[in-house]
Amino acid sequence: MMRRDRWVALATLVMLQLFVVAAGVHLLASDELVEKKPVPVASPEPPPVPVITAGPVLAAGGNGPLPTKGTLTARLAEALGDPALGDSVGAAVVDAETGTSLFASEAGTGITPASTTKIVTAVAALASLGPDARLSTRVVRGPSPNSIILVGGGDPTLTANRIDPSVYPRPASLATLAMRTAKALKAAGTTRVSVSYDDGLYTGPRTAASWKPGYVPEGSVAPVTALMTDSGKVAPGSRQRVSDPSRSAGAAFISQLKKYGIKVANRTARRTGAAANAEEIARVESAPVYALVERALTLSDNDLSEALARHIALKEGQAASFDGGAAAVRTVLTRLRAADGITVFDGSGLSPKNRITPLALARLVAVASSPANPNLHPAISGMPVAGFTGTLGYRFGKSDSAYGLVRAKTGTLDGVSTLAGVTTTKDGRLVAFAFMADDVPPGWGKAEAALDRLAAAVAG
Repeated sequence: MMRRDRWVALATLVMLQLFVVAAGVHLLASDELVEKKPVPVASPEPPPVPVITAGPVLAAGGNGPLPTKGTLTARLAEALGDPALGDSVGAAVVDAETGTSLFASEAGTGITPASTTKIVTAVAALASLGPDARLSTRVVRGPSPNSIILVGGGDPTLTANRIDPSVYPRPASLATLAMRTAKALKAAGTTRVSVSYDDGLYTGPRTAASWKPGYVPEGSVAPVTALMTDSGKVAPGSRQRVSDPSRSAGAAFISQLKKYGIKVANRTARRTGAAANAEEIARVESAPVYALVERALTLSDNDLSEALARHIALKEGQAASFDGGAAAVRTVLTRLRAADGITVFDGSGLSPKNRITPLALARLVAVASSPANPNLHPAISGMPVAGFTGTLGYRFGKSDSAYGLVRAKTGTLDGVSTLAGVTTTKDGRLVAFAFMADDVPPGWGKAEAALDRLAAAVAG
């Protein structure tokens, strides 16, 4: 139900407070205004004036008139020439309902997308896995008596810390898994076990060959493993990542297990394959995929995006690796008829080898926003809102005409700045856009400001 509620926000792109000033009118859950029956009065007075209900506050689906191509060209041409964007700039604006191109400038040229790649991963995850799928972390019985195995299910949001109730979505808890495990062991008369961990769900290297060597040390991403807690961070609020997320998660699980009265006979050890067909003792599950997608887009979460790419690979019959994820994403996009112009080598957009054309990206956003694809809508509702949330929270000032009207994913790498999303024009038409530059000259924030002006020009 939460996904369907968010479609209303998608269609309007503005968080409006609906109010009614006429007495006797109230708002139903269906957003329809209805007339109350007049209440009889004892004193002789003129008959009550009938209440005339207003029409919809906004047209459903953002189906106002299409902006003219000449108008968009006039608005965007000058802004595209901003020297802050450099010499490699592409732009596309399409009608969200039909996918019709409304504006194009170098729109068919592949450009490094940076984190707007996450839109591709998000749409593919929703289409392949389904919005309600969950990622499970399990504990199973080991091959020897009184042995158990912690089995990673590829959920980087699993937390070893106390859950903050304000965090969305609510993550699965390692403490809960330990508590359930201890309860099951004690019920079977076991209070002493040996513990190993299995992170064999993923295969291949833990970092992409095309990634810069500094990504892990600087804290942009953790080594990609099927078993990790808190995105592999060494502590809450820290960017620093542990060198082996699987081993750290296993050690944290043992620590929690001891708190619930289970003695552990050994140090945690890695084991793969032994968990297959083993008896399950306990499990915890992540938030549903639609919420994970929203988190990945709002926070530009690299670790979660890489995990989603591997789960797409598994669902599509590929190896859960960088190569398998890239191949599986293309398979899904092909089914959506949206693969042309999109070539990716990872799920997060950290790879400088990724190439996406602005037209392909704008049309993919349009596909995700279509009423015909309700399962894909979280890819839109998860995008940051201009001036309010996520990576757009500090952009678009209150005096900006696009403040609160643009919902878009940002992308930034060295020399790269991109922005793709949706907005409603001043005439009420929902449009999708992609503005991409991958030869940006030095000067922090200047390219971002130029992209914001382009999005504001589309909003009108």
